[in-house]
Amino acid sequence: MKKVMMMLAFFAAVSTVNAQKFSKLGKSPTDIAHYPTNAAKRAFAKTAEQKKALEPKIRVIYARPYKKGREVFGTLLEFGKAWRVGADESTEILFMTDVMVGKTKVKAGRYSVIIIPTKDSWTLKINSENDGWGNYSYDASKDVASITVPTQKSSKEIEQLSVVLYEKSTNVVHLKIGWDTTVAEFPIMLK
Repeated sequence: MKKVMMMLAFFAAVSTVNAQKFSKLGKSPTDIAHYPTNAAKRAFAKTAEQKKALEPKIRVIYARPYKKGREVFGTLLEFGKAWRVGADESTEILFMTDVMVGKTKVKAGRYSVIIIPTKDSWTLKINSENDGWGNYSYDASKDVASITVPTQKSSKEIEQLSVVLYEKSTNVVHLKIGWDTTVAEFPIMLK
């Protein structure tokens, strides 16, 4: 009887494990941009000074849609309408220190990123609403900072949405976003 009970328990456990299915892979892979770029690899730094220099200050998590031959800005993404900066869930930015975005002080914390594209410029909105899907949870009354910058044309087509954070000058990190043939860079001042 004991063997029968043990076998039943084993089969119950196996069937429970198999009942939980993994989600299908998304069409737009998720990526992460850090400042400093190698912040996630700071454990491999040789000295305490190098580790300190690699302490993370900003992190962006976003999904990377493909262009797939589509006209992106002005067609797929309408000018003047909020865009989640990617696909799937809202793009997230984490400031590990207080920063200045435009003329607004933004406290360290986790925020969502929204872009309002126009033909010649993009407006970046840092928003306190998190964990949304697309723009469906975007509430402009929760914007904590905003900055508008001119766009630039890329000499090469950028097939997949790309984000990078880099130090343009002392304590000024640029959030650079590019897709199709459009690029915009938003300055963020570290405090």
